[in-house]
Amino acid sequence: MQEIVGESLARRLLEWGVDTIFGLPGDGINGLMEGFRRQREKLRFVLVHHEEAAAFMATGYAKATGRLGVCAATSGPGAIHLLNGLYDAKLDRVPVLAITGMQETSVLGSYYQQEVQTPLLYQDVAAYNLMVTNPQQMPGVVDIAIRNALAKRTVAHLTFPNDVQVAAVSEDPYRHVSPGKPPMSSPVLSQPPVPASQAELARAAEVLNAGKKVAMLVGVGARGARDEVLAVADALASPIVKTLPGKLVVPDDHPLTTGGLGLLGTKPSEELMEECDTLLMVGTSFPYGKYLPSPGQAKVVQIDLDASLIGMRLPVEAAVAADARLALQQLLPMLQTRTDRSFLSKYQAERDAWRSAMVALQDPSRDPIAPQYLISCVDEAATSDAILTCDSGTIATWAARHWTIRGGREFYLSGNLATMAPGLPYAIAMQHAYPGRQVIAFVGDGGFAMLMAEFLTAVRHELPVKVIINNNNAYGEILWEQIILGYPEYAVRHRQPEADFAAWARACGGYGAKVTDPKALPGAIREALAHPGPALVDCDVNPNEPPMPGKVRYEQAKHFTEAFLRGQPHKVATVTSVARDKINEMRS
Repeated sequence: MQEIVGESLARRLLEWGVDTIFGLPGDGINGLMEGFRRQREKLRFVLVHHEEAAAFMATGYAKATGRLGVCAATSGPGAIHLLNGLYDAKLDRVPVLAITGMQETSVLGSYYQQEVQTPLLYQDVAAYNLMVTNPQQMPGVVDIAIRNALAKRTVAHLTFPNDVQVAAVSEDPYRHVSPGKPPMSSPVLSQPPVPASQAELARAAEVLNAGKKVAMLVGVGARGARDEVLAVADALASPIVKTLPGKLVVPDDHPLTTGGLGLLGTKPSEELMEECDTLLMVGTSFPYGKYLPSPGQAKVVQIDLDASLIGMRLPVEAAVAADARLALQQLLPMLQTRTDRSFLSKYQAERDAWRSAMVALQDPSRDPIAPQYLISCVDEAATSDAILTCDSGTIATWAARHWTIRGGREFYLSGNLATMAPGLPYAIAMQHAYPGRQVIAFVGDGGFAMLMAEFLTAVRHELPVKVIINNNNAYGEILWEQIILGYPEYAVRHRQPEADFAAWARACGGYGAKVTDPKALPGAIREALAHPGPALVDCDVNPNEPPMPGKVRYEQAKHFTEAFLRGQPHKVATVTSVARDKINEMRS
């Protein structure tokens, strides 16, 4: 059988170590699907229900494994649907290859059905972006696309017209001279980690050794450098503050960390940023400047593999462009070990008080169920190497503060894009990548409803993901954002009847439990996590529970008051919830 372009693509993906493609077929990629079919023993195609989910799955797969994620969609609408998940990959800097279809070359420009110029559509999201118009471009352009995705940790895109997909790979319709094909031996998947220069390290050590109140801010770029981060922090007597995507870098219960930073962070982390005189940033370009030291307050050392990200938020005294783990290994012997640990001790005490307050909010007696209690039940019952995926919204607040990183646990969400709905697709992809681990999607009712059909995907592919729905029957984060702006809530709560997603789970052939009684919650969570297949717990939580910032600023309090004066429709229930939280905190 003559090899077609679709099969050449499949073979080349296999040579790059790709074993899975997430996607949804259509007549715009039938030739590619035939190529995938011919390699089906080695290349698995995971069929989804919505292309957006396919892109999220490819992104989640890349985040969890560090390998290339691949998604495929048909021409026109299918290619458009991929975009939200692809922007998630781009903004969180993970390598994803998107493969789409295109109408036959003979009809391009004739307003043909579903004719969308995807190279133009993708020009912002994809670092490498090409329509393949000649079989002779194979497999070279596949190599270039993948190299761009891996080297730049971003999105690459290839689109194939229908006639090119099924053309013989040896065909040259234009009789052009080929520029030459790369060797067919397996390419190198990644480059060795980049060490730091001695000059950069010497300057960094000089700044850090001179500091009196040193703080560390670590992001997901420091993943894999846990031991090195802890060793440097111990030498500098520095508290470790974590970004939300960087939550997995060091354990939450480690004595050196004060937790997260920002709207979803902790009060100790925010206050120590206001006091520190030296800041070591590792693997992060934290975007929320108002939570960082004020300009001129602290001298900054920044370590990042991507030099273009250094100095984006604050003036930098010492820049180290290198792999985080290697740079910290090289830096450690150059640091003077601190004997004065008073700055660290101060914020360790504040952290202990903060944690006690958070535990107090996990109140099992509250009815409606407190969302903090829901995530605490998950935290208690989950395995020590569980992976938790999360959507954007109030659920991110609860997960940030009440999901404990310990042992081999991990945590993933849409970081910079902060889009709704990736939680379930992430979980499906990560369960596929790590079949022996417990993978839990902690999602809101809003995000789950957007791509809930993918629970059926998990059932059909026998992927035992666990889905925990924090159901407040509202777009909770948007509700509180309206109030913080000083406006009463509007159009953010769903009308009755409230959805029963557990019934959907059972209809799909999975485990489903609906929980409204706090006494039934721990048992339902344990039973779902013990279930051998896909399982879902739909838990009704208090819709008026506010995701309060770690430290309430004057402007926030002022706008909150203004919203009530203007006629906040659920002010009694909201005030009751806030008061209950404060009482519990004072009792802790």
